[in-house]
Amino acid sequence: MRAHVLLSFHVLLSFLTVLFAVLLVTGQGCANQTPVRTTSATPETPAQPIEEMHPDLPAGSDTAPVDLGEVEVTEFQGKGLDPITVFRENSIRGAQHIDIDAYRLQVFGLVESYQELTYAQVLAYPSYQKAVVLHCVEGWDADVLWEGVRIADLIDAAGAKPEADTVIFHADDGYTSSLPLGYIYDRDILLAYKINGLTLPDDNGFPFQVAAEDKYGYKWVRWVTGIELSDDPKYEGYWEKRGYSNDGDVSGPIFG
Repeated sequence: MRAHVLLSFHVLLSFLTVLFAVLLVTGQGCANQTPVRTTSATPETPAQPIEEMHPDLPAGSDTAPVDLGEVEVTEFQGKGLDPITVFRENSIRGAQHIDIDAYRLQVFGLVESYQELTYAQVLAYPSYQKAVVLHCVEGWDADVLWEGVRIADLIDAAGAKPEADTVIFHADDGYTSSLPLGYIYDRDILLAYKINGLTLPDDNGFPFQVAAEDKYGYKWVRWVTGIELSDDPKYEGYWEKRGYSNDGDVSGPIFG
């Protein structure tokens, strides 16, 4: 009986030895085997058309962001801004309403190359932002964010002649005013097309307004249609002809 048990034990031991050898050869169960990422037995879910995922969207919709319109900004670089509602209507002929498709901005006068630009061509120039206060001679002011192109860039494209020292701005309503050419360059004066992040409303001079930093509001020409280079530093615009200072500096007198 005891011999039978020993025989069975040896048979079992031999079987286990053979099994271990087989496993070692095939590599199954080795502790140092590199793990392999497994994939799910479930087939990959096919991509669904946007219409099926969001049946509430109009036909033909895609994942592109939807333009919800412009929003007025209320601060810039940590500084609070005035809302554009603080501006008062004080133009000589009321707000102008310009057909932007027919609009052309002329850069002319003492220039090497006459320029006539569409609205889109002006906006293609590098854009800049400035928070600048507009001081009105009526006693109110507005601290807002202006975005636009440097007037100097527009003049550079036309090429100011050496004798040019004055820039005359022409508006759609016949209004004019002037600024020294050196001031335009030294102060990086903007031809603005946005105010507080909003495209200029008609009341604020769409399509363009001069952001004449540190000048009284009558120098901030709206509805600009022409930029004329001149050699007449004494040129008088609409209000200057009526007694207002030709300098228009906020640090100086209102009347000349």
